[in-house]
Amino acid sequence: MKNKKQIIIGIVVILAITSIILTIVILNQQREEKAKQILISFIEDIEAKNYEAMYEKVVSMNMSKEDFITRNKNIYEGINSSNISIDIQNIKKQESKYEIFYHQKMDTTAGKVEFDNKVIIEKEKGIDKLQWSSNFIFPQLGENQKIRISTIKAKRGDILDRNEVKLATDGIILSAGVVPQKLGDNKKQSIAKIAELTGVSEAYINQQLEASWVKEDTFVPIKKIAITNTALKEALLQIPGVLIKQEEGRVYSLGKEAGHLIGYVQDINAEELKEKEGKNYHTTSIIGKSGLEKAYEERLRGIDGTEIYIVDEKENKLTEIIRQNKKDGQDIKLTIDSRLQTQLYEQMKKDKGFFVVMQPITGELLALVSTPTFDANDFVVGMTTAQWETLNHDENKPLYNRFIQRYCPGSTFKPITGAIGLTIGKIDANEDYGYTGTSWQKDASWGNYQITTLTDYKGERNLHNAMIHSDNIYFAQSALKIGADVLAENLNKMGFNETIEFPLALSRSQYANQNGEKIEGEAKLADSGYGQGSLLVNPIHMASIYSSFVNKGNMIKPYIEYDENKAKNKQGEILKQEIFSLEATNEIKETLIQVVENEQGTANDMKINGVTIAGKTGTAELKTSSQDIESGTLGWFNCFTINKTDGEDVLMISMVENQQDNQEGGSHYLIKKIRTLF
Repeated sequence: MKNKKQIIIGIVVILAITSIILTIVILNQQREEKAKQILISFIEDIEAKNYEAMYEKVVSMNMSKEDFITRNKNIYEGINSSNISIDIQNIKKQESKYEIFYHQKMDTTAGKVEFDNKVIIEKEKGIDKLQWSSNFIFPQLGENQKIRISTIKAKRGDILDRNEVKLATDGIILSAGVVPQKLGDNKKQSIAKIAELTGVSEAYINQQLEASWVKEDTFVPIKKIAITNTALKEALLQIPGVLIKQEEGRVYSLGKEAGHLIGYVQDINAEELKEKEGKNYHTTSIIGKSGLEKAYEERLRGIDGTEIYIVDEKENKLTEIIRQNKKDGQDIKLTIDSRLQTQLYEQMKKDKGFFVVMQPITGELLALVSTPTFDANDFVVGMTTAQWETLNHDENKPLYNRFIQRYCPGSTFKPITGAIGLTIGKIDANEDYGYTGTSWQKDASWGNYQITTLTDYKGERNLHNAMIHSDNIYFAQSALKIGADVLAENLNKMGFNETIEFPLALSRSQYANQNGEKIEGEAKLADSGYGQGSLLVNPIHMASIYSSFVNKGNMIKPYIEYDENKAKNKQGEILKQEIFSLEATNEIKETLIQVVENEQGTANDMKINGVTIAGKTGTAELKTSSQDIESGTLGWFNCFTINKTDGEDVLMISMVENQQDNQEGGSHYLIKKIRTLF
């Protein structure tokens, strides 16, 4: 009985001890888990930028709450920390304290940072708190040390012409500013003169001078100016207190000559920054705003490198935490010939119009000129409000890029009508349509509407003579022979109503109004035959169509980024295959040669000894009704050389607006300009 009692007592004691041990283990586990949660919660506060909550979780130390918040805020937000996470590796109990070993990851401006660290959790006034010091942020960081971030500037890629002339590059611009103590006694007059010369308001200049960071010997920047603007530079330097410094900026060698084509860069705005989130753009980034600068932004842009490092009180560099190397932008080499671009700009700079020049075998675009234009350098250095308003409200629309738009082609469309008719067998080149006079209508159902043409020439009304004399009546009748549906079908084959792949957004060519793809009515069909009606053609698309006359009926794809293989092999990419028959293209080509060579040809003034040129004049009337006398006209001249030298032929599409008062007409106004190239 006694042994039995002893056994029972022993079991009770064992159970009691076991219970005590289990209780201790559970309590330790609970405290250990609570310690972990303190650390996890602290990390969550960092992620949430809740610095006050962080302070409440740390053991008292020799740092004020304000200093604690400032130090953490400056470092974590300075390095743009995000996605902070920890992986607890081990935890050790030291009497009433817990030492936690963990691995931390976080994203920063310079990339992902990873490190091993440890922290102690202890009780203070009965509450578990975290022992904090600066090495909690980074293990290498001492209390009197600082984190520094430096940017390793990347270079934006250059835009080059075919001969490697830099059309856009990172270069030098000027910054004009004021040193307050050197303004002298006539400060007010000096500021007024600076405002007058730069276009910056006096109020803005005074605001800059009164900024809190400005001291008497501080250089206060007022206006950026192009390095080529020597007149403004010299005038400003005559004013006491003005200083001009050099700084990096985007420079355009053909600022006006290629403004619409190359475009320009400017500082990124808030909307763009949001759109580019996650792509290494920041508030001080520049970005392509228009033209090829915008189209090739992803390839041109450089991604700045960043280094995060620790310095001592004397700003001596101690430890590199992370470094992201810079990534320079890619250079883009164009097919453009800057000499030709400049020549054509000089010819057209006082007019509203465009030039598109293409190598008809390869599709290389040699020049794209739109006038009037703007100087891309002005956008880089910054415009005043007055300058922008003047440019934006100019009735000549200098911001309007004409070579990407679409226009009524007038008689330059006649070769296309003729080629379609010949290809499908609806036109016999030798057939005499038999009409006389300068006006015609199909029958009385047309009412008062008449097709009119300018010249009552001698000879048969056949394709050859009609092209030489630019006879509207012949091509109106040809369109009726072809038929609306068949004409539309063939125009669709050559890319009407399609978007042509190109770095800049080209307007779609059309043959009917925007409500559909059907040419409505016989009169509209007849008008379409000679390039009126609802026809609108993009000039780059027109260049591709005309290329079929020297490429056996195949349209060559226009391109602007230089391709060594295509240039070397003198062979381009076909955009649309066999839009015309070989017989049709040869026939049209020969008639276009006669438009220039024949003494009665409408482009005979383009005849140049030693060069065979095929061409077509055109005048597009923009009348909205027969009574409209204000809408003006578009003067066109399209031409291409024949076998000039292997690979050196050129095809040119050109247009000038509002030359209706010119007795020679817009086409001949253009011919005078184009002749200068030869």
